[in-house]
Order: sequence, then C-alpha cells, then structure tokens
Amino acid sequence: MIYQVQKKILTNADKEYLVVEYDDYFLAQKNKKVRVKNLGEKFASINSFFFDYLKGFNIPSAYIKKSSKKGLSFLRFSELPFKVKILNAADKRTSKIFSVKAGSPLELPVFEIHYGNSNDSLISESHIISFNLCTYEDLKFITRFCSKINAIIKSFFERRNDSIIELTCGFGKFDNKIYLIDEFSPVSLRIIKNDSDGKFPDPYNIETAVQMIKYTDHILNFVSS
Repeated sequence: MIYQVQKKILTNADKEYLVVEYDDYFLAQKNKKVRVKNLGEKFASINSFFFDYLKGFNIPSAYIKKSSKKGLSFLRFSELPFKVKILNAADKRTSKIFSVKAGSPLELPVFEIHYGNSNDSLISESHIISFNLCTYEDLKFITRFCSKINAIIKSFFERRNDSIIELTCGFGKFDNKIYLIDEFSPVSLRIIKNDSDGKFPDPYNIETAVQMIKYTDHILNFVSS
C-alpha cells in the first residue's frame, strides 16, 4: 500500500463542507489493524499544521479548519482517483530497477502516479489523459505544485535534522479548481533521522503500536513547538 491512513469522510448538516475524521488505528502489513490510543487526534493535529503551513506558501488547499479533536473541515471537493508519490530516495522497487541501494538519496525527486492506493497501480500521464481522469492543464498544475510542496516539506524537515524520503499527495476539485486535499499523516510522511542511533522506527516497516507512537510523536513534537 502507498497509503494506509484510516479515516472517514462525513458531510456536515448544511452540506457545504466535508469533514475528514481520523481513526485510532492504522493498517500494518497484510491489512492487520493496529489500534493506537489517541492516534486520530495526533493525525488530525499533524495534518492541520501542514495544511496551514503550506497555505503560507500559496499552495491551494481545500482544508478550512480543524473542526474537532479528530476532525478537519474541507471544501466540498470531488477527489481525483489518483495520487502522486514523491520519492526523494530510492525505495525497494526503484532500487531493484536501477541497481542502486535502497534509501540512496536521489539528485532530483521522482514523481510516481498511482491509481487508487496500491503500489501495483502505477500509471502514466498518458493513462490519465486517455482515461479522462483529469485534463492536461490540471495535470501540469498538479505536477508543478507537487514540486513546490516537496521542496517546502523537505526544507521543513532538513532544518530539524531529518530527511523526508517519501511523500504522497492527493488532489481534488472544487468549483472547477484543483486543490490539495491530503495527506500529511505519519503514514504518508516517510522520514528518517539524520542522527539516528538505529532505534528510530523504519518508516517503511511500522508494525506495532509502540513503533507508531514513537514515529508519530517525533513528528508531533515538530508541529507542536
């Protein structure tokens, strides 16, 4: 999976906004549910911070405000059926193809487009246009903003002595405009500590509640200070 955050999308009473509510569990390997106390509240806080942070750099986001401990309010967007995975380091699949060590930094970020949530659903820009998933102009807009988002988030973590090796972004449309709609939870933000003592959780292999708590709290400390 490229994307494992568990959430519900709700419609509020007046139907003007959508509410995204995060659950207190994540999916480990083989879709095993692992429950973590207050995880939804932490995910909501981290996402809220980064949506607000990116707005300061003129990134168009459908996010409006944090509506509850676990919930965020958004414009009533229509989600595009693909996500953009941004690689700043070689993952296992890339390392096998190009015979480089997994985790090796890339000189330039690699953008992968995935239909749905599976690593096996890699598609091309031609697929998007041929199957009318979005217009060519929208796709150019998304690519340009992915570059900007990656540069901003990468700089944020580098200033804190961490490196972001992977980020997955989702987009939607509202009033015929493209907006960033997700996702900055700890299952989308794959980071490593540059001064790690070897005890920091591997972002690609978080299997237990203890590992998720340690990883999530590390990011939460950055956005709460």
